Amino acid sequence: MEALTDWLTAYRLPIGETIADFVDFLNTHAQGGFDLVSDTLEGLVEGATDALLAVPAPVVVVAVTALAWVLQRRIGFTLFAAASLLLIVNLGLWEATIETLVLVLAASVICMVVGVPIGILAAHRPRLNAAIRPVLDLMQTIPTFVYLIPTLILFGLGVVPGLISTIVFAIAAPIRLTALGVSNVPASLIDAGDAFGCTAWQRLWRIELPHALPSIRAGLTQCIMLSLSMVVIAALVGADGLGKPVVRALNTVNIEKGFEAGLAIVIVAILLDRLCRARAKPA
Repeated sequence: MEALTDWLTAYRLPIGETIADFVDFLNTHAQGGFDLVSDTLEGLVEGATDALLAVPAPVVVVAVTALAWVLQRRIGFTLFAAASLLLIVNLGLWEATIETLVLVLAASVICMVVGVPIGILAAHRPRLNAAIRPVLDLMQTIPTFVYLIPTLILFGLGVVPGLISTIVFAIAAPIRLTALGVSNVPASLIDAGDAFGCTAWQRLWRIELPHALPSIRAGLTQCIMLSLSMVVIAALVGADGLGKPVVRALNTVNIEKGFEAGLAIVIVAILLDRLCRARAKPA
């Protein structure tokens, strides 16, 4: 058995070397394209952050509170939204919270814009669905720190490698749930649409997507939660937001700052999750 182990070790497959050579090749021959993507994404994220920070915090609190009431019509959640945002302002974490919010929303928008069409295609093409399934499994199970290594090399320090890593980690959710929702449309609805002469596009927009909307919305909420789970990890490569005080608190063993920043992350997660959910129907 030892001889077999030694033989297998001596002829180790160069998987890691191949991936490293591929990243080096991209870094050498396509760096201009990565710089363009990095500058564009960084400009958009920083522009959105600056625009939100230019608005006084009380105005944003009032706007989010009003949005909470309009979307949910629940006095308890509306009061919670106002109180929790005022707590973040009181803790001095408003700027970091806005930076985190922009990062999460940017990642979620990109994931939905890319993921929903892929999910629709996967639902209509079983071969494509079978081909991307192991890729999605790999994206969701590989340790998240592994994403940071190539993105850091290709995009440099800053918000962009954190954003790209977050997208890679979270995009599987909208793809899977969109494909699931479209695939589960009852055959009777499809047959009725065909009987009335619907084209493929009309069937998609009028039958399949409306029926799959709850599943697509669930993919959005999962995408937001997965993006928030990457906030601290993204801070390790220079991304701003609530991840930075968490990392600093970890390095200095500062329980106070770490708990406050973690509480702010939880508040953002609860607010985004409830705002994206469908309004509960009265009994």
